[in-house]
Amino acid sequence: MIFAPQPQVQLLRFGADSFCCVVDNILHSPDRLVQYAVERRSEFVAAPSGSYPGTLLAVDSSVGQAMWEFFNFHLRRYFDARRMVQLLGRYSLVTLAPAQLSPLQSICHQDPPTIDNSLSRQACVLYLFHDSALGGTDFYEPTRSHEDTSLLFEDGGRLTSVQFAERYAIDPAYMCDSNDYFKRVVSVPARWNRAVFYSGALLHSGHISSPELMTADPATGRLTLNFFFNCRRRVKNI
Repeated sequence: MIFAPQPQVQLLRFGADSFCCVVDNILHSPDRLVQYAVERRSEFVAAPSGSYPGTLLAVDSSVGQAMWEFFNFHLRRYFDARRMVQLLGRYSLVTLAPAQLSPLQSICHQDPPTIDNSLSRQACVLYLFHDSALGGTDFYEPTRSHEDTSLLFEDGGRLTSVQFAERYAIDPAYMCDSNDYFKRVVSVPARWNRAVFYSGALLHSGHISSPELMTADPATGRLTLNFFFNCRRRVKNI
């Protein structure tokens, strides 16, 4: 048994019409999953430039299968998710210093949508560290028009950090609070063996307020398990 058989799901509502699901004590033996990552610390690889600000490791297939079953049975009902068709999973470690961040890594983001519009995407971050100072997860809402927000993201993908800072007054740094373009609506603190499930369409960011604590060692760093669920959307009545 990997996941708790009878989890307590806390529904946390925020913003205009958003929510996430928080599950504490989700793993039966979380230390085993940490040990798996520690034993493979040399196998972590840098994420593609401009994406996740750190290193990644593929998750064991048995853990992926167990999460598939757990999400289907306990969490899918909360989302626009009729049937899951694909699961992606990985270990993640935040390792970049603030000065190394690209413009898109310095603001909140949405998870990349599926190519097929008939599919929705949900996500999960599972904290595998004891020190809550390593940071939880923040959720945001835009404060500008759709056009202004879209241009910000477009510029974030094509401008240098210097150019982006000159245009938007956003320097390379981990986003931990509201700014002129986004309002932080809720912050979910990190807790050992806690998982947060949410729609990938929500704007979010890791709350990295103490970047000096980040390490590349899964035994001491901000080790998380991240999952992405691609699901058939529910049929809506007309």
